Amino acid sequence: MKEIKNIKRVLFMLLGFISLAIGIAGTVLPILPGGPFYLFALFCFTKSSKSVENWFKSTSIYEKYVLSFLQKKGMTRKEKIRINIIADFFILISVIYIDILILKITLIVLALYKHYYFIYKIKTISTADTKQDKARTL
Repeated sequence: MKEIKNIKRVLFMLLGFISLAIGIAGTVLPILPGGPFYLFALFCFTKSSKSVENWFKSTSIYEKYVLSFLQKKGMTRKEKIRINIIADFFILISVIYIDILILKITLIVLALYKHYYFIYKIKTISTADTKQDKARTL
């Protein structure tokens, strides 16, 4: 039982670092959203170990991307549109190149659910609110 727990912790840590790397790439590359990968990295690090979670929470990446999202409890319309367009682009490419019908249907259903989630579950905040938050921190 303890071995399974250790394997889970290692897998979550590995997934966390992979997600962190993709998130960093997404910060540098305009075609890839970094924010969702940082949130997933936080989730994985929380499941892997307290020390790794604390390390990640002490980084500037966490403060700039994850903490701001968690404090604002939402995203601007521009952020939502950017993330959805980029994700839809990659989903569309996958749908075009995959020959298995059930996978195409699954990808389309996931894309539709993603849009539902972004529209109805993630609060849309105004750009003015984010500017005021930034001005308060300066």
